[in-house]
Amino acid sequence: MHKIILYTQPDCPPCEYSKLFLQEHGFDFEIKDIQKDPIAKKELIKKYQSFSTPTFIIDDSVIYGFDLEKITTALNIEV
Repeated sequence: MHKIILYTQPDCPPCEYSKLFLQEHGFDFEIKDIQKDPIAKKELIKKYQSFSTPTFIIDDSVIYGFDLEKITTALNIEV
């Protein structure tokens, strides 16, 4: 089982697609909304050096944006 954190924000179509993708493939994940949670925003920037959403944290991998190849590789799935 993978530990998945998804950094998102409102009005972000790729973020919504990312949530749907993870749900459709049966993955449990934690959502961190960087507009509602200033601690999550600082964490995203300082810890993961990311300034955009969606950003996926899958186990120890950081994936910037909805990069299907990297996401499926990290999750060990085929689409």
